[in-house]
Amino acid sequence: MKKVLVTGAAGFIGGYCAREFAARGWHVFALEHRTPVIKFEPGPGALTVLRGDASDAAALAEAARAAGGFDAAAHCAGRASDVGRRAEFRRANFEPVRHLAGLARAGAVGRLVFVSSTDVYGLRDFAGESEDALPLNDNLGNPYPEFKIAAENLLRSELSPGKYCIIRPAAVWGAGDKTFAPRILDFLKSTPWIVHFGRWRGTNRWPLAHVRNVAAAVLLGAESQAAAGLAVNVLDSERTSADEFYRLLASVYLPGRRFKSVTLPFAAGRALGAGITGVSNLLNLSRPFLDPSLYALYAANCNLDFDNARLKDLLAGAGRALVTRAEGFDELRRLAAL
Repeated sequence: MKKVLVTGAAGFIGGYCAREFAARGWHVFALEHRTPVIKFEPGPGALTVLRGDASDAAALAEAARAAGGFDAAAHCAGRASDVGRRAEFRRANFEPVRHLAGLARAGAVGRLVFVSSTDVYGLRDFAGESEDALPLNDNLGNPYPEFKIAAENLLRSELSPGKYCIIRPAAVWGAGDKTFAPRILDFLKSTPWIVHFGRWRGTNRWPLAHVRNVAAAVLLGAESQAAAGLAVNVLDSERTSADEFYRLLASVYLPGRRFKSVTLPFAAGRALGAGITGVSNLLNLSRPFLDPSLYALYAANCNLDFDNARLKDLLAGAGRALVTRAEGFDELRRLAAL
């Protein structure tokens, strides 16, 4: 039975990845730090829970020793936030990759699958470009993409292509999300207005990535020879605008509520976001005390329209298809009705 180390297995993406590997017959070694891994039926695979911090080189080395090495490591752990101190992002988002790359060089990990982000392209307007057509760019000087970019560059410089795969999810959503959608809903609960900033007036693409599509991509990153050395955008094929996503969420969790859209000058949002970000960074908060942060402002009001052809090719090669937006929202409605 193949063995995989899943870091961040207690989190949203990591939990889905752990279940995906187990369902495909892998022995999952789930690394938990502070939050216990959610227990699940591993199906044809197996589940072993390990204690440790992914930023601790000794803990990772001990996990590899205890397991007798791993065929793959799915690195899902990290600080996923738009605010916070730079040192915290380096510790959580770069150091673990450095340690895992060392294990891969030493032969203790067969292939390292790194969950990065489409944020490595920067936040601006895009028009369907592919992975190969987009340079890495931290255009807002935010430590989240900064250390995702640094980690990707480290893998390319220190590992041969067969030893790694980079998965770049866009805005991850789905059942069990405790960060992305809840922030939007917290705002909608307090106002009858959907607020946009700038020229797009809410018609810009918000690139959604259903969490099951992310988990499938991570699995293929570990299993498929075609994925070796690649960076793969993960986003749903449907083009969902920012305004549409707000309304879809409201239809599930706030049925009967009516919302009007309003667009404000981008400069006004930028001034507000800069102040919120400054205070949140000073306090090293895990999420801004108020929305929008400066980074969230750009993310919600730029046309983040990327290509996902590489993902579709990998899925087709494995006889699989993308989870659709309709399937994802049907699941949310069923769960909300319970």
